[in-house]
Order: sequence, then structure tokens, then C-alpha cells
Amino acid sequence: MKDNVIIDLKDISVSFDGEQILKNISLYIRNGEFITFLGPSGCGKTTTLRIIAGFLEPDGGDVIFDNKRINGVPPHKREVNTIFQRYALFPHLNVAENIAFGLKLKKMSKSEIDEKVSDMLALVNLKGFEHRNINSLSGGQQQRVAIARALAVDPKVLLLDEPLGALDLKLRKDMQNELKKIQQRLGITFIYVTHDQEEALSMSDTIVVMDSGKIQQIGSPTDIYNEPKNAFVADFIGESNIVDGIMKEDKVVEFSGHVFDCLDSGFAKNEAVDVVVRPEDVDVVSVEQGMLTGKVTSVTFKGVHYEIIVDIGGFLWMIQSTDIQYEGSEIGLVIEPDAIHIMKKSEYSGTFGDFSSYSDEFDELSDVNAGIDAEDSDDE
Repeated sequence: MKDNVIIDLKDISVSFDGEQILKNISLYIRNGEFITFLGPSGCGKTTTLRIIAGFLEPDGGDVIFDNKRINGVPPHKREVNTIFQRYALFPHLNVAENIAFGLKLKKMSKSEIDEKVSDMLALVNLKGFEHRNINSLSGGQQQRVAIARALAVDPKVLLLDEPLGALDLKLRKDMQNELKKIQQRLGITFIYVTHDQEEALSMSDTIVVMDSGKIQQIGSPTDIYNEPKNAFVADFIGESNIVDGIMKEDKVVEFSGHVFDCLDSGFAKNEAVDVVVRPEDVDVVSVEQGMLTGKVTSVTFKGVHYEIIVDIGGFLWMIQSTDIQYEGSEIGLVIEPDAIHIMKKSEYSGTFGDFSSYSDEFDELSDVNAGIDAEDSDDE
């Protein structure tokens, strides 16, 4: 048995209406870990959370909790609690009564309940809010009440399904910090679901990247960002230039018409690969000094840097630089060995990486909207 594991999912599969939502996924979660399921809508992350919670039973596979198989155990008998995007607070109860709800179900004494409610209010920085009406609270305050209520019953695992989705950007960032501090203070396992890459990177000990009902990669935020396993992960986590390459030999790769030194090895000689270069890892130099050269097609000021799109042999690269460049100018690019990451070819190869794809998406949206407008005018 792996050390300190609280949850072990073994070959979990789920289908709805003949469509397989989870495809024999396996993973384990350690006690005290902040782990995030990250992926686009429909990837299976919330389904996985619901299986752990007991709201959904898998078609196949085992759910192991504290070394015991809990398939078929109802949610209220599992030592987990869940916070949803819609907090499901009781509007007819005040703040203290909401927090105390689960404690009363456990038949705790009034003094024990009062003490626990006081502790939870302190934990979520809501001291003095005991008698407030739920509807008088801001979204962030309601979120804190939901957290306090979920934690009051001392679950071993807290499940959080897009809990910050309804908050504005600044409040989201504040609550990200707050949740991480609470998790560290309590030392219990948090399992978090989000499609927000920045949220996952900033909060998690471990990230599980999912797509199409399968786990694409499991690792620390640093590993996921710096060492993506395939083109989907590289594209989904931050911005990436993903180009076709050939591994000439260990630590030597050719792409975009140039041969580069890199740090990767273990590939077959002349193996076709995907090459990832992050936009912030490219140095802009003069044409004469460049390993690659290209024409600037657009420049966007992003505050801390300029986002520069460069056409290199018909493939559009994204570069992030603090130095301004000008549309139409020719520039050189230098890429150091440690900025180059080599990935095996996968089902996602050729899907991402060329920033002209965004233009195509906007064109498609324009076409769709034009069709809708035409239909509206017909209706009129």
C-alpha cells in the first residue's frame, strides 16, 4: 500500500446514455494533500468528485477510503463533505444556525455546538456575523459560511466543486489564498475541481489534468507547467508554442528549419516529436543574431509584458517580452536548451500551438452569429 493514502480510485469507469464519461481511471490521494482536478467542461472531473462523495456509483472499479472499499456506501455515511458553486445555504437560518446544522444532526450538545460554531467563525474570519441573515451577506461571505458549515462536522476530506465560480476576479483571488491557508491550518485533504489553470497552479500540491474521461497527467504545479506530457497539457496549462520536430539524437532536436540543443533524451534517432516552447522563454534579438527569424504580425500590451505574434515560416509563434516590437518588423529569436521541452506524439499532436487557430475560432463565431442575426431578421 502506498504511504499515507486516504483515497484510492482503481479502474473507475462511468457511462451515461451509452457514452463513456470516465475511462478506467486510477489515482490515489494522500492524507493532507490539496489536490485539484483540472480540465475543460465535460472532461470527467466533476463526475470523479461525485463518485468520491457517493452521489454517483461507478459502473466498474473500486473506491477505497482509508483502506476500506466504500462502493455503495451512501454520502452521509462517508467521512467527506462537499461545497458546490451554489452554496445551498438555508435562507431561513442565520449564519450560526447554518453552520450548526450538521452538528445538530449529529446530536451534539448545545455547548459543544456553540463552541464549534465559534471556532468555525474564527477560522473563516466571520466573527460577529453569527446572527446575520444569509441574504444580507455578500457572495464571498456566503462562501465562507458554506466552508464553515462543511468543516464543522470534521470531515476527513473536503470536496470543492468550482466553489469560486460565482465570485468576481478579485474576490476569487482573495478566496484562493484563504482556502489554501484554511487547508494548511487544518491539515485535512482538499479535493478541488476547476477549469481555471491559474487557480490550480496557485493553490494545489498536486494537479490531475483530465480530458475526454482520461487522466492526461498527474504532478506538482511546477512539473505540469514545465514538463507537460502531451500537447493537450502543454496547451491547457498556460500558453505554449507547440511545433513538429525531429529528435536527431539525444539532446539534439530539429524544428522550424533549425537544429537546437535541448536537455531531453531517450527518444529514437530521427523520431517525430512535439516540441514545446513557452512564450516567456524566447529571447528577442536582432535578425542577424537569431536562431529563428520571423515577421511580427501583431502586438498586444498586457501590462507586465507585450504579447507578440510572429510568423515563422507560416507558423504563428507567441512571444512574451517586456521590450516592445512593432507590427511588420523582422525580428530574431533565440531559444536556450532549457527552454525546449520534447514530448512524444499523441492523439493531440497538430491540434494546438499555432496562434492562427484563435483567428479561425473568431471566424467561426462570426459565421454563427451572422446566421443567428439572419434568423432573427427573418423572424421579425
